[in-house]
Amino acid sequence: MVNWQVTATTLYCDAVHDEVTLLVYKDRLVKCTGYAKYGGSDKEAIDLSNRKGGLSRQAHGCEGPICHRMIQYREKLFSEEAKRECV
Repeated sequence: MVNWQVTATTLYCDAVHDEVTLLVYKDRLVKCTGYAKYGGSDKEAIDLSNRKGGLSRQAHGCEGPICHRMIQYREKLFSEEAKRECV
């Protein structure tokens, strides 16, 4: 079993055009800081015109719990942990 409580990484999310932090807990729960900021019930495009540089860009928005970035990072962590336990 994993010997850590939580791990985190920051990456650029092209869905929201911003950096987000992914938190993975030992019980396999994954949270993304982008979901709190860009997710929610509104599935319409998010206007990012107030972002850095004043560029007007449209993002499709946060994918929430089905985000492939969150799932891939979690699976990567747990597969690495499983390899370590086998050695």
